[in-house]
Amino acid sequence: MKYLFASALLCTSFFVKAQDNFGAVFNQINTDVQQNSKAYQTLKYETETIGHRLTGSPNGAKAEQYAYDLLKSYGCEVKFQPFEVESWARKTINVEIGADKSNLTKMKAVTLAHSPVSADITGDIVDAGNGLEVDYQANPAKFKGKIALIYLGVLPGSPAGTKSLHRSEKTAIATKYGATGVIIINTVKNGVLLTGTASVTGKLIPVPAVCIGLEDGMALKEKLKTQPQVAHIAMTNFSGLIKARNVIATFKGTEMPKDKVVVGGHLDSWDLATGAIDNGIGSFAVMDMARTFKKLNLKTKRTVEFVLFMGEEQGLLGSKAYVEQAKNAGNIGQVKFMLNYDMTNDPKGFSTSRAEMKELFTAWGADIAKIDTGFKNLFNAGAGLHSDHQPFMLEGIPTGGGAGGQLPNNSGPYYHSDGDSFKLVDEQGLKNTVRYSAMLTYALANTPKIPVGVQSEAELSAFLEAQNLKEPLTIAGEWRWK
Repeated sequence: MKYLFASALLCTSFFVKAQDNFGAVFNQINTDVQQNSKAYQTLKYETETIGHRLTGSPNGAKAEQYAYDLLKSYGCEVKFQPFEVESWARKTINVEIGADKSNLTKMKAVTLAHSPVSADITGDIVDAGNGLEVDYQANPAKFKGKIALIYLGVLPGSPAGTKSLHRSEKTAIATKYGATGVIIINTVKNGVLLTGTASVTGKLIPVPAVCIGLEDGMALKEKLKTQPQVAHIAMTNFSGLIKARNVIATFKGTEMPKDKVVVGGHLDSWDLATGAIDNGIGSFAVMDMARTFKKLNLKTKRTVEFVLFMGEEQGLLGSKAYVEQAKNAGNIGQVKFMLNYDMTNDPKGFSTSRAEMKELFTAWGADIAKIDTGFKNLFNAGAGLHSDHQPFMLEGIPTGGGAGGQLPNNSGPYYHSDGDSFKLVDEQGLKNTVRYSAMLTYALANTPKIPVGVQSEAELSAFLEAQNLKEPLTIAGEWRWK
């Protein structure tokens, strides 16, 4: 017992010593970011001179080059990671709705990504409520050959505990029950329209899918209670192979260079606005972390890769390409942790897919809180989908990032909309993401031992099921276990 107790004390003092060593560097990072951060200015420049960053578009290519050149200007070792995938872009859209086919009224709408390249349908509208399986099961036949009207989130008055699904998963369910088209009602007031993918695979879906505003959608639901309604949906879109490039800045490890910590954020955005929040604040924070590492000449035991992913909005295309290329090269096992920054702002703590990280994350967080009491050292453990951590997580790699922050200037309602512009960005919130996350990255890349490893297939399937991710992954065709 004495031996075990002494060993425990030795281990504890070793980890405390390790944390104390990080404190001095944390202070350096804090000072540099507060005084020299370029994230706000460079994001402002990008939104004003390039605009949106749609993957496969000329703007997307300009954004890739800008990120590359910016990281080069900081002195980073930087490279492109090219990939070729099927991509999608909107062209024309016309949605008309009314009680009489011969007298329909045009409705403001936006096409959801991966809708067909051409569609022209007219059909009866059927209210599918929240668009979950349960909404179809009472009378599956009534949706066949009809246009499903689906609420994006969870309708007020829904049974307690009702969980929502992603718009792509709701579209997949509607298609499964024979719907010929999908109309999704946004949840944001004042007619804000939302875009985003309606495909669980990143491939074209067989039916047209559109989004309409909250007020229009709820009024339509009311009309359906007393009178049948008809919709005419006509659209054209582009779909084809495009070339895109992830941008990677590498800081080689000093002791374990083949062990990697990947710090990523998606550079691409939708084309309705300039994507300042989704995901300018994440991707430009990642680039500024790299700037800080280079400026301070920070050394880490493990290799750190700061990665700007393209194609996230169209189905995690860039992160899937990264993982696929690493698997093909036989070195995916080198990635020991992935930190993802997607719309992260002013974090108050850290999150991770693996609860076992709590002791380390909160120990580092306590040091950060000494520097800035605005950092509350919150800790959150759990797993979700639909961002660039997902392909890594599905390989069993632990993931994480910032937690507990709030989006600036009430920007949440403008997610994926034409209102996502630079005026929503908060400079200090962006700096906070950079400094706290650079500290986390430095500590994670230097800690003597990361207490969680890559999960085995059995561990991973049990973990994902415990996180309630089996259903959405099954819908997406990504559940590979029996």
